[in-house]
Amino acid sequence: MKMMKVQRKSSLSARARYSAAALCALALLGSANAANAADPLQPDPELEAVTLSAPKPSWVFVERGFVAPGTTIYDTDTGKMLGQVETSHLSDLGLDPNGKAYYVAESIWSKGLRGTRQDMITVYDSATLKLKSEITIPGRILIGGRKFNFVIADAGKTAYVYNLDPASSVNVVDLTKGKFVKKIELPGCASLMPVTGVGFSALCSDGSLATVKVAAAKPEITRSAPFFSATNDPIFDNFGYDGVKQEAVFLTYTGQVYTVKLGATPTISEPFSIQAAAGVSPADTKPLDVHWYPGGRQGLAYHSGTGHAFVLMHTGEYWTHKEPGTEIWELDVAAKKVVKRIPLEDPAEEIAVTQEPNAKLIVSGSAGAGGSGALYILDAKTGEEKFKLEKSGGGVIRTLEP
Repeated sequence: MKMMKVQRKSSLSARARYSAAALCALALLGSANAANAADPLQPDPELEAVTLSAPKPSWVFVERGFVAPGTTIYDTDTGKMLGQVETSHLSDLGLDPNGKAYYVAESIWSKGLRGTRQDMITVYDSATLKLKSEITIPGRILIGGRKFNFVIADAGKTAYVYNLDPASSVNVVDLTKGKFVKKIELPGCASLMPVTGVGFSALCSDGSLATVKVAAAKPEITRSAPFFSATNDPIFDNFGYDGVKQEAVFLTYTGQVYTVKLGATPTISEPFSIQAAAGVSPADTKPLDVHWYPGGRQGLAYHSGTGHAFVLMHTGEYWTHKEPGTEIWELDVAAKKVVKRIPLEDPAEEIAVTQEPNAKLIVSGSAGAGGSGALYILDAKTGEEKFKLEKSGGGVIRTLEP
């Protein structure tokens, strides 16, 4: 697999802008021709409204990033754009497992970026992408680029929205009835994982895993013993989660891998080093030591069918966890072995994987110095590039997950 570096095009020069303006002026002055020209405000007769099918495993949902709102839908089989869900800045997208709706946890203000704040879950029809309804909620945290601030549970009946008002809490929303149910205080915890028949779990700053039984009149919260250090070797908050098997795969900044069997009493495995699984020296937290480290804004993707994790890796020192990946390491989690390493000429900041048998990797090229900012669709088995989509967004990537 080869990803070619692409030079970013510079902005239009003053001469180019002047020429463009002059051409526009000449076009407006041509009254004789304008009389026969099509009205630009009228619908294009060659375009027609279409409806989408229910989301497919080959589809991918890519946030446009902080500058340009919206989440674009692409088909990884064809490389074609299918539509765009209206998601505002720092919002979170949730996919209805029944394929009927897209949910957006968002906050807006009555006067743009000021005025009366409104927090809600906005519901869009998955076929037409048109607004269906809005569900008012007490609040939500304004953080972008995280997959687990807003999660859908109970076969699409319940939503959990992470909040910080004034401390960590979780809003419980009944999606069937379209109404807010209650707020559960959860100090020091975030990153939500639905737990079937229980409620949800969350990672906590003391290194423990909290499990919340939601159905009780007063929510019951239990915590595991601390198993990682949030100050010395934190866990990335974009991790692997399998809702069917009720399993999670966590990765720390140094590359320690934990697996968790979720439930009323979760079972947490002993960690192992992803570097040792690749046959190289494990990373550490010592200053100036150079190793392979995981990194990126969304650095891990998990394929539930094979139990393989795909991790963005780079060489550097500790605390370089935001650096884009120069390689993808395919990790057989159960065997504790890296089975493939895919080099990237265009460093990547986000990675996702479709849950198809013939899975495809979706990686977002770094928009930093020397990066293209493009979206790449790769064959997960061979690393072969299938499509390169220019200017396709720089935010979190989602696929249909079990």
